[in-house]
Amino acid sequence: MRDVVVLGVGMHRFGIHRKIPMSQLVRTAGRAALDDAGIGFRDVQAAYVGYLHAPVMSAPKQMKEFGLTGIPLLHVENASATGSVAFREAWMAVSGGHHDCALAIGFDKFSDLRFDVSAQSRNIEGTILPVAFFAMWATRRMHERGTTREHLARIAAKNWNNGALNPMSDRQPDHRITVEEVLAAKTISDPLTAMMSCPVDDGAAAAIVCTREFADRVAPGRPRVVVKASVLRSETYTPGHTFLGAVIGPQQMTTDTAQAAYEASGIGPEDIDLVQCHDAFSIEELEYYELLGFCRPGEAESLLESGATEIGGRIPFSTDGGLIARGHPGGPTGLAQLWETTLQLRGEAGKRQVEGARTGLCHLVGGGSVAICTILQRE
Repeated sequence: MRDVVVLGVGMHRFGIHRKIPMSQLVRTAGRAALDDAGIGFRDVQAAYVGYLHAPVMSAPKQMKEFGLTGIPLLHVENASATGSVAFREAWMAVSGGHHDCALAIGFDKFSDLRFDVSAQSRNIEGTILPVAFFAMWATRRMHERGTTREHLARIAAKNWNNGALNPMSDRQPDHRITVEEVLAAKTISDPLTAMMSCPVDDGAAAAIVCTREFADRVAPGRPRVVVKASVLRSETYTPGHTFLGAVIGPQQMTTDTAQAAYEASGIGPEDIDLVQCHDAFSIEELEYYELLGFCRPGEAESLLESGATEIGGRIPFSTDGGLIARGHPGGPTGLAQLWETTLQLRGEAGKRQVEGARTGLCHLVGGGSVAICTILQRE
C-alpha cells in the first residue's frame, strides 16, 4: 500500500439550486478541486463518481464537462455514504498502485426529486420516514440516559453557528442561534424540531488524491494531508437483529467501523483533533460522541455540556455546520466532510479554524446498513 495525499478539494455551495443545472454544480466543484491541486484534468487517471438520484449514465455525461481523455469512470452509490465511498475507491486505486492520481466527485439535486410513496408502501421506509426513526432513537435515549430536548437543541445551535462561518453552508444565519430558538422551531417528529434536522439540498463536492511522488512533483512545499485509513463496513448480525428498515441500522456498526479505522491507522480517538459525523438529526451527533470512542457510554451529555465539542473545545464536531447546517444533498455529502477536514488540517478554514488541528475523522452512515470512517492527518 502506497501513501496517498489529498492534493485538492472543491465544492459548490449546498442549497436549493433549482435554476442551476447539474452540470454547473459538477463543473464548479471539479474545477475548484483541480485548481486547488494545481493540475489539469489531463493529469487525472481515473474518476469515481458518486450520486444517488441522477439519471442513468450521469457519470460519463457529467465528466464530459472536464474533457474526453479516455480515463476509467465508475459510478458509486451507497446512500448517504456515497461521497465518502467514492473517495475510498479513489484512495484504494492510488494506494494499490493502479493509478498515481484519481478524482472522487459527488453530486445530487434533491430539489428535483418527486417521491412516490405508493411505490414504497411495501417497505417500512414507506410508512416511517427517517426523522421518525431518529425521533424514536432520541426518545429511547431520553428514557434510558436522561437526555433532554435542551441537549439536542444545543447540538443543533452549535452546528447552525458553525455553518454561519462556512461560505459553502446552506444555512447561514445572520445572528447567533440560541437553544431557545431551536426548541421553538416547528416540531417535525417529537422531540426533533426542524432546526434539529438537516435540509434536503442540491450540491457537488470533489477531492483529488495522488501518490506522494506525484504531489512532490506538482505541489512541492505544500502541506501534506495524508489518508491514514478509510474503513467501510456493513451490518453484522446480532441476536434480535432487525432486518426491516435500513434507515438507522445497529449502533455497533459505527463502533466497529471506527475501531477498525483506529487500528488500521495506528491512531486512537485521543489523537483526533476534529470530527465530521453523520448528524442528519442532532440525536445522531450525541450518540456518535460515544460510538466513535470520544467518551464512555452514558457520558455524551456531560461531554456536550462541557463545551468539548465546540470549536475551541477538546474535540470539535461538525465544524463546517454538519449535515444540519451545511446541508445533505446525498452524493456529495461525504466529500464535503473531506473538503472541510482537509482545509482544517492545512490551517485554511478561516473563522472556524481549529487551532493546531493535525488529525481529523470523517464518519457517515449509508442508509443505516453501511458505515465508513476516514482518518486524515497533516504531516
